Amino acid sequence: MNKNPEHIGIILDGNRRFAKRLILEPWKGHELGFEKLKKLFKWCKELDIKEITLYCFSMQNFNRPKKEFDYLMSLFEKGFNELSTNQDVHNYKIKINIIGRHHLFPEIVQEKIKKVIDITKDYNKYKINIAIAYGGREEIVDAVKKVAEKIKNKELDIKDVNEETFAENLYMNTEPDLIIRTGGDRRTSNFLPWQSIYSEWFFLEKTWPEFEKQDLTKVIEEYKQRQRRFGK
Repeated sequence: MNKNPEHIGIILDGNRRFAKRLILEPWKGHELGFEKLKKLFKWCKELDIKEITLYCFSMQNFNRPKKEFDYLMSLFEKGFNELSTNQDVHNYKIKINIIGRHHLFPEIVQEKIKKVIDITKDYNKYKINIAIAYGGREEIVDAVKKVAEKIKNKELDIKDVNEETFAENLYMNTEPDLIIRTGGDRRTSNFLPWQSIYSEWFFLEKTWPEFEKQDLTKVIEEYKQRQRRFGK
């Protein structure tokens, strides 16, 4: 029996398909998904999960229609603003970490991101990693550039480059115990390729707005039954 997972990753998929089933504009599903996230934070605290990583916006999502993209940007602006003032974030000392090339976002969204990172940077009881403008290959490319720059500036000797020093240059160097993908697709979609090599994967048919606490607890119970060998 494995212990309770400390770090869970979630690919939040299926928002648009769920909205279409309700005969709504497809991007309205993102708002429903955003409301579900608020519940997820409480469930994770109740289940004593210390860290969660959420795949919210990929690099490929920049190709979405302008109306949907603008809607998402306004939703991110609203969401990060709410996180900055949320009393639970401060009461429970939740560190908010934003991973990805978010410098590509509109300036107002970047300002909200910087604010929530700065406000919570000293918190260490819980951690929420939000992957936006994120791609796993892009993360590795950016890490290679950082390592190369350090070698160029003689801050790092090439003989000292190994998995550990490389991981320190990623957006995030913690590894999820398990990863959930909602929405029915069974692929990893460029999510945490470095960090997920020994993660336990779970693929659910339910779209993200349909996800409930019992789905999370069911996944955790199945996770605890799996035998994690880590290649041994």
